[in-house]
Amino acid sequence: MARDGSYIFPVVVTFKTSNRSNAKLKQKVIRNKNVDEVHDVNVKIPGIPDKAVILSIVLVKSFIGKF
Repeated sequence: MARDGSYIFPVVVTFKTSNRSNAKLKQKVIRNKNVDEVHDVNVKIPGIPDKAVILSIVLVKSFIGKF
């Protein structure tokens, strides 16, 4: 039996592209993966570089644009 996907909420990832203090903060909304798949280090997410510094991972849709 296939799942309907109702357990997947939009995940907002806030990250910096480098560890410098003047690096821009960026946000990526991921709608097709759950939070465990986003948090896993082995999963490659398009749009987020491998060297990115992830600041927060949030499940709330209203968090978009707070930073």
